[in-house]
Amino acid sequence: MDHKHLLASLSAEERAGLTALSDGPGLLKLLQHIVCIAVFVFLILFDVPGWPVLMVPLGILLVFLFTLLHETVHRTPFRSVWLNRLVGRVCSLVLVLPADWFRYFHLAHHRFTQQPDRDPELAEPKPETLGQYIVHVSGVGVWKGHVMTLLRNAVRPNADSFVPSRAKARVMREAQVMVVMYMSLLAGSVWTGSGALLWIWIVPLLLGQPFLRLYLLAEHGRCAFVANMFENTRTTFTNDLVRWLAWNMPYHAEHHAYPSVPYHALPAFHARTRAHLRVTEDGYARFSKAYVKNLI
Repeated sequence: MDHKHLLASLSAEERAGLTALSDGPGLLKLLQHIVCIAVFVFLILFDVPGWPVLMVPLGILLVFLFTLLHETVHRTPFRSVWLNRLVGRVCSLVLVLPADWFRYFHLAHHRFTQQPDRDPELAEPKPETLGQYIVHVSGVGVWKGHVMTLLRNAVRPNADSFVPSRAKARVMREAQVMVVMYMSLLAGSVWTGSGALLWIWIVPLLLGQPFLRLYLLAEHGRCAFVANMFENTRTTFTNDLVRWLAWNMPYHAEHHAYPSVPYHALPAFHARTRAHLRVTEDGYARFSKAYVKNLI
């Protein structure tokens, strides 16, 4: 059974239950994430012994805000529309990834998943050599892409085909505001002589990005170029910590099959879909090992 037939088999009551939105679970989850970030920031700023090592877990917590930004694109982590937008914008500032632009990019990815020349994610091919894999995992390419996207959108109307004409002015304003905010932060740091942002934001982001690259590569890497979401997207079975960190997005085939399901309902939807999944893996380490082995 493909994902369309599975969705057609759901009753109206099942659909309503799976797609019901709520602010409570998302706010609790967000609070947990913020508290974890705050603890590491506090320890680094107060120079506890071995504090440089703490930049790695802090960086992982920061870069995995991408999965929350991703969810706000779908307007599903919270019931309140304004809360989805606010949280998405904060995440976008942390990650240097414009929220409005990314919304159109990601919705096009869902509309044309694994369709060559139509899925914007395929504009950056998956690594096919060991050298490409190392560069990909390092995060160099993604940071370059984020910065160039931000600057291009700030200085001229966006030319991406997935951004509708009506949204191009908004995408430009968003980028311009972000650039001003970053310049203000830089000026403030220079004026005060403080290097805090370097140790609690910039360096941690650089250190954490490889973990996010490895995680994201499992979503569609080595998956088929077909329309069935159970074949073109991978669900990865992992532990509770990773599922918590990634807002349940390891259930990725389920998410692509029914994007309206909020993150906290994905485990329930997984119970309905598991028998029909075509591409799965037992853990991210196992996926990465198999990927590299194939390259070698």
